[in-house]
Amino acid sequence: MRKAASRRARREVAGEDRQTDTRANLYDEVTARIVAELEAGRFPWVQPWGKTGGTGPGLPRNALTARSYSGVNVLILWGAVIEHGWPSQSWLTFRQAQEAGGCVRKGEHGVTVVYADRFTPEAEKERASREGGEARVVPFLKRFTVFNVAQCEGLRPGLASDPAPLPDREIVPVAEEVIAASGVDFRIGGDRAFYAPDPDFVQVPPQPAFFDQINYYRTCLHELTHATGHAKRLGRDLRNAFGSKDYAREELVAEMGSAFLCAALGIVPTVRHADYLGSWLEVLREDNRAIFRAASAATKAADWLLARYAQAQDERVAA
Repeated sequence: MRKAASRRARREVAGEDRQTDTRANLYDEVTARIVAELEAGRFPWVQPWGKTGGTGPGLPRNALTARSYSGVNVLILWGAVIEHGWPSQSWLTFRQAQEAGGCVRKGEHGVTVVYADRFTPEAEKERASREGGEARVVPFLKRFTVFNVAQCEGLRPGLASDPAPLPDREIVPVAEEVIAASGVDFRIGGDRAFYAPDPDFVQVPPQPAFFDQINYYRTCLHELTHATGHAKRLGRDLRNAFGSKDYAREELVAEMGSAFLCAALGIVPTVRHADYLGSWLEVLREDNRAIFRAASAATKAADWLLARYAQAQDERVAA
């Protein structure tokens, strides 16, 4: 019995080592891809669409289930749309394309995305039961391949489609409602945009001060993403000195959070912020998990703000 348990434990340890190697390779692979995009002057969290044709705004999503991708997968799939000029944000696995009545065209190459989860090895469960305490949970990453619907043929009609871009206008009601529903003290005035953590307020210049007024909302959502990090909200560390690596990490979160929110709300900004490019590259080159953590935090921030907007909408309907 003991020998069998020992062999099982050794197999699980070996399996954990392989999982660790796989995770490290995936972190390196994805980080290298993002760094290459930045070095080429492309920002994968800036939505890949324009005012003249091309794909509409929106988060990448599975065409069969209509579920949006999140975290670093948003950056990977946006980057693929930019690189290949595909006219859609909808994706399928090879098998899903067949389930949808079609197939992936011969010769097409898919895009690798990642799935993160955790598991508890049996040997660890036994150890915790025997010795007391909590069993150690092992994180893992799994890769799988998806194809843009533009790479497929014969798909049945009615799959998740891309929303049409908003027409140009100065006031975007849905963005105003998201700002109001956040509950964050939001001040308009001055000539700087910032979030002040200690007094806990956001301040942005008046909308007419922006050359392209639609970018006012991108800035608002950037600063609101910072505000989600307050201790009474999502609790990120916001006490970072300007120019530090921690400051660059938080700016990455805010940049991607704003991009995710703009995509979810159908807002099409024109600005391309490269202010922190050097510090972003330094952070990503030194830490192959930084982009994963930043994208995850950005998704949580966007979800937090959108959940409060949805709650406000529900309360308005019920009133």
